[in-house]
Amino acid sequence: MRIYFGLLIGLLINTTVFAHSQTPPSLKGIKIPPTPGLLDGADPIVINKTAAIQLGKALFWDMNVGVDGIACATCHFHAGADGRFKNQLSPGKLHRGASTRLTFSPTASGGSGGPNYQMKAGDFPFYQLNNPADRNSTVLFDTDDVLSSAGAFHGKFQKDGSCISQPDSLFHLGGLNTRRVTNRQAPSIINAAFNFRNFWDGRANNIFNGVSEHGDRDVNAGVWVLQSNGKVTKQKLRLENSALASQAMSPPLNSSEMSCSPRTFPDIGRNLLPRRALENQEIHPEDSVFASVRHPSGKGLRKTYRELIKKSFAPKFWNGTGNFPGAEDSIAGPYTHLETNFSLFFGIALQLYQQTLIADQTPFDTPRISGEPEMPKGLNEQQREGLHIFLDGHCATCHKGPSLSSAAHPDIYTNSDSLATLRLVNRKTINGSFTGHGVAQGIIDEGYFNTSVTPTEYDLGLGENDPYGNPLSFTQQYLNSLLTGVGMIDPITVYSCELDNPFVMDFTAKELIDDQEIKDKCGVRAVYAKIPQPTVISAELRKGLKGRILPAVKGAFKVPSLRNIELTGPYMHNGSMLTLEQVVEFYFRGGNFNNPHHFATLVFQQGFSDTDKANLVAFLKSLTDERVRWEKAPFDHPQLLVPQGHKITPDSKRPTRAEDVLIDIPAVGKNGRGADLGPIKAFHEYLEE
Repeated sequence: MRIYFGLLIGLLINTTVFAHSQTPPSLKGIKIPPTPGLLDGADPIVINKTAAIQLGKALFWDMNVGVDGIACATCHFHAGADGRFKNQLSPGKLHRGASTRLTFSPTASGGSGGPNYQMKAGDFPFYQLNNPADRNSTVLFDTDDVLSSAGAFHGKFQKDGSCISQPDSLFHLGGLNTRRVTNRQAPSIINAAFNFRNFWDGRANNIFNGVSEHGDRDVNAGVWVLQSNGKVTKQKLRLENSALASQAMSPPLNSSEMSCSPRTFPDIGRNLLPRRALENQEIHPEDSVFASVRHPSGKGLRKTYRELIKKSFAPKFWNGTGNFPGAEDSIAGPYTHLETNFSLFFGIALQLYQQTLIADQTPFDTPRISGEPEMPKGLNEQQREGLHIFLDGHCATCHKGPSLSSAAHPDIYTNSDSLATLRLVNRKTINGSFTGHGVAQGIIDEGYFNTSVTPTEYDLGLGENDPYGNPLSFTQQYLNSLLTGVGMIDPITVYSCELDNPFVMDFTAKELIDDQEIKDKCGVRAVYAKIPQPTVISAELRKGLKGRILPAVKGAFKVPSLRNIELTGPYMHNGSMLTLEQVVEFYFRGGNFNNPHHFATLVFQQGFSDTDKANLVAFLKSLTDERVRWEKAPFDHPQLLVPQGHKITPDSKRPTRAEDVLIDIPAVGKNGRGADLGPIKAFHEYLEE
């Protein structure tokens, strides 16, 4: 043990250690992690990137993609997030076993809550204390309800492509169905191209398999490819760094978001392929992507989705003849080759479009003034003071790198001397002795932390399993691999020699064995390439929170980027905080709870003054790209009709449903919103007191 400790000290002395006081770098010039084989090589999947981006933008904004007029953009039209405030509440459906999981609670302001409720400023935060600066003060209000996004009505898919309304026991006004609301807040899609995984729980895999969000976990996934002999066969697809494409597979089929069950992607393709893209929505004549292909009527594009796909993708993915089976739950098959592969076209096109949505022109991205810390020239005096607080308060430990998120692809923030190709699992001190619970070394997924926004049991987040029974977390996969000797499900390698707290720190030599997979790759760190024996791991796991093997993944959620954070409220995975001031207060009081896996070494009570907090908020507002605020290219968009609540009267066409109240989001061109529209605002500015 002493030998290991001495070597560890020597290693730390001779290794570059990045302190928390370093200013994160600018995002300008940072490249999106590449996807080999997508656009390059002898046989690329996409043969016309420009057309594919047009296709992706059309599919993202088209209200014909989802049922009931729902587009992907319906939940991401406001700085890439959702700016709606009526009919946006969902009960705590992920709070397993709780009596409240299928019931709505009154709100903090005394409102009724539930379907069609219009949020008020007084309803926030969802966890209220007598003294907001003191986590131990009297609790005034708490709820497991979530503020998220209204989507589709409850219905059942029919062979003809329609949906028949079904009574909804949860989302209704009397006998009238209301739109269903999702389980978590919609994060911004802007700069999401840098994320290694997507969704709050990371289930949108880095590898796109062509048909689902699960990557290699979905062993039956495959796309249909035309061979040189004229036959079409099903083949595996593995596109790396394609979490955006994986993410695109979920909402169009989710019955609370954009679908009615059991609709499939081939069904979506059958509906869309003969249509002109965006046929019912106005396109600005100076749209940065659509200007050259805009229909003379001003509505939609000149080309159909079938034409756009054929122009974008290699023929081997759509030119086969004959009929193809659908998924197991398909009721409308068989399908054409183009319909069968529609999920492939959809996912890749949306990814290529969203990769254009990079916000890197902020005051924070201006040239730097050398010093300790380095200071962007574009910051004013208050924002500079706020950056000091950001660094001194350890905020940059999680919100690190140019995207200001440790959930980004590790290549954009990991030190160049790192041995690991992808450093995605780590072992950190999550509780120090100052907490009164002793020192705890947690094994974590980088970029996913439990900060105690809610009690862990409200939503397990990364601690859940995928539909196949596998852990969502890399951490739990890693521990399972150490116990069984069977490799991890996701194709990553954990370098035990590069963990922040290697196992040699607190395990004896007798308890450890060589990490055979990586010991020859660790160079001078090889002495730390040690892992506990399976029997030792089992014994430590039985000790629970007191053990030296602590998988800290339950209740953990993705660290979001802070860029444009001023415009993307409400905040947190449950939409529970209204303003940046509430967020700052939350972190500086050390969270709301002391969850078992709470990251207490980063989220703990800090004695910053009100002036310090105000300065920090000012700094956070320096992360806004004015192109986003004014919807200038590449953030311009077609017209969109967004449902925001209901009239308490039946819909004239479907009398079992409450009539929608629609917001008309006008088409905006490359030069952005005019003075008549004004800039988009922070979420709280739209609410009544």
